[in-house]
Amino acid sequence: MLKNIIIDGDLGMVIGESENGVESLSPILSRNPDVVLIDLLMPELDGIETMERLRSDGFQGKFIMISQVITKEMVGEAYEKGVEFFIHKPINRVEVQSILKKTAEQFLLQNSLRTIQETLAHIGLDTSKTKEKSVKEIVMSILNDMGIIGGAGSDDIVLIIEHMMNSNERAAQLPPLKDLYEAVAEKGEWTNVDVKKESKAIEQRIRRTILTAFNNLVSLGSIDYTNPEFEYYAPRYFDFQEIRKHMVSIQEEKDDEVRVKINIKKFLQVLYLETLEKYQQG
Repeated sequence: MLKNIIIDGDLGMVIGESENGVESLSPILSRNPDVVLIDLLMPELDGIETMERLRSDGFQGKFIMISQVITKEMVGEAYEKGVEFFIHKPINRVEVQSILKKTAEQFLLQNSLRTIQETLAHIGLDTSKTKEKSVKEIVMSILNDMGIIGGAGSDDIVLIIEHMMNSNERAAQLPPLKDLYEAVAEKGEWTNVDVKKESKAIEQRIRRTILTAFNNLVSLGSIDYTNPEFEYYAPRYFDFQEIRKHMVSIQEEKDDEVRVKINIKKFLQVLYLETLEKYQQG
């Protein structure tokens, strides 16, 4: 089922399968996949023991654990051993696709940061001694945690936070969203831009991006209520009653869509304050 979901969704290439932990060790180490989907309960070596053996032999890829029985203690141990996400049995196509897409986005971000570091090192700058992260790096890291890197809306969000951080006063509260959209529109690459029209487009792009973050967190919470990204971001950036309502809808496998209420200003306000705090910490 997982293989079909991956192939049908064009989510990657399946390069191997194994029926137990012991048989998986050699193929994983020799083929070095980016991601290993690993069951918790397997004969001979369980999922956590298999991960420990692979890590001790130098495997650097990511692990996504699959399990029908999940306890808080087991989840904690799995995260300590390097699990990125959980997929809860019986598996759900939408949740599997969401998790694999988020994992792929993390790879893209890590590769981009690695390329930047290598470039700076090549011209003689020691990035390990950089005093503070840029505003863009901080915002991108937070957006990556919520699985919304790469879209046009995420670029708009970065520009808005940079605009707030570059203001002379750095007020605690955001100005009206209309003013922020217009400020970003005026900084666009295009000449003679229709600011009002572009502001509306920016609003729609940001709304879609925040909705994606909402759905990603709902999926994470439905699979693993103790997931650290879910525990941290869901109650801070969104109305948790909305999150919970949609989690119940997924868990009960309701076909009818529940309308999502997105508060753009709350999302951007929390993101701005968190970015400001991290930037000041250096």
